[in-house]
Amino acid sequence: MGELRKPFLLLAMLAIVLAIGVEFGAGLLTGGGDAGAALRDSADALDVELSDVAGVSEPSGRGTGYLALIDAVAVWSTGLYCLSLVLPDRVQGRVQGVATLIFSIILIVISLITLVVAFVELSVMVSLFLATPFGTIAYLALWGFFPVGDATLLLGLALLLKLAWAALLILAQPRFLQNKGLVLLILTTLLGTVLLEFLHRLVPVILVSILDDVGALVFAVVAIIWGLVLLIGSIPAIVKAVRVTAAPPSRAGGADR
Repeated sequence: MGELRKPFLLLAMLAIVLAIGVEFGAGLLTGGGDAGAALRDSADALDVELSDVAGVSEPSGRGTGYLALIDAVAVWSTGLYCLSLVLPDRVQGRVQGVATLIFSIILIVISLITLVVAFVELSVMVSLFLATPFGTIAYLALWGFFPVGDATLLLGLALLLKLAWAALLILAQPRFLQNKGLVLLILTTLLGTVLLEFLHRLVPVILVSILDDVGALVFAVVAIIWGLVLLIGSIPAIVKAVRVTAAPPSRAGGADR
């Protein structure tokens, strides 16, 4: 690794772990607003009786949480760099290929499952929204009041942590910039965060949940692509490790005879 500055690398690992923690916890940290008043107004206007709509609140969306699928790749890549601090190169080379293969398969499977979930939810959202008046009221009850402000705060924090992660990686080893895959990964996760914030601000609040799910679909697809990239990239490392393991004893042993 050359002149690797270990403190910066460890801080970079901490920053990206905190970023993915923010994204995973978005559903818990972001609360939905009370939809009861708006629903009662809609019901009165449409002459529909609703027995009890008080306290109904919307889910906080999937987009921010699905960003974690991409950032899992960032955590994994940074973790491999950190692993080089404690493992010899020969041992790391043998372990890295198999571990990356397993990780990529898990990532692809999880991303596929979440892709299906987001697609089904998006289909339900659009169907309900277009099925006026009762379907629209049901949509408003569940997804019509997205907490844009709280989501912006969480996305801003995640973006700040990702920028810190990228900067600390460069400080740890400027030659990381020569790694095209790593640079592309940094750009992917940063652009994904900015894209989701753009989607949240693009439409009126009652439609934000729909675009948030569109963003979630995009992130799941991107995560699958990265999983495939890791899977394909792990194969040469595995083949090399198998060849080294299966190789006959070194010639040094024959010279000692």
